Amino acid sequence: MAQFESFIWTIHFILLNVDPCSTYDPAIYKIGDRYCRMCLPGYHVHSHCTKSTFTSCVPCIDSTFLDEPSDKTTCNNCTTCDPGLGLMVKQPCTPSSDTVCGTLEGFYCLDPTKDGCRAAQRHSSCLPGQYISHAGTISTDTVCSDCTGDTYSNGSFTSCQPHTQCDTLKLQQIKPGTHWSDSECGPQISPIATLIFAVVVGVLAVIAAVTTAAIMKRRRKKHQRSFNS
Repeated sequence: MAQFESFIWTIHFILLNVDPCSTYDPAIYKIGDRYCRMCLPGYHVHSHCTKSTFTSCVPCIDSTFLDEPSDKTTCNNCTTCDPGLGLMVKQPCTPSSDTVCGTLEGFYCLDPTKDGCRAAQRHSSCLPGQYISHAGTISTDTVCSDCTGDTYSNGSFTSCQPHTQCDTLKLQQIKPGTHWSDSECGPQISPIATLIFAVVVGVLAVIAAVTTAAIMKRRRKKHQRSFNS
């Protein structure tokens, strides 16, 4: 009797692997003393097989999935791509595959997966006096380098720019350039104009001094008359 029952289960096991409508070779799982056929990706077990029935499978629904043959009675929850972690949906979840997350614009992946990313971080910003030597990508951060010599960058340039040479523009340098700012130029002032300006300032200073002295002298005389009377 035991040999006969073993023979029946062997036949049943073979039947479980035969599916004339599909070329898929299903996996098998054991429950109790029975061998049942797993559900295909995208489906979960509704009821296990019996000696007279196959495994009953139903589709994954409501943002759930199973991406491989399974004996599970419930599906997995789809991954949520959290914008707060710098993530966006690259491929939406389906009953047979999980959501694939990608990085938002301006972010790079900190925790990559086979097809996507689990966590990302915003690209670093270069400081004034630095330039972007390597722009950030979806997998690498921005690389900043310092300006040297007579060059400058406000932090957003991809290379340091040379300081403006005011004399080549026939202008006068008002403020010298730094590694974070350009030179400031203004109109040239001719020597004659400079001399006239100096003379005018000097005359005004003399007039002011004479006027002040005259006022003080009158005040002293007035005070002295008041004292004598």
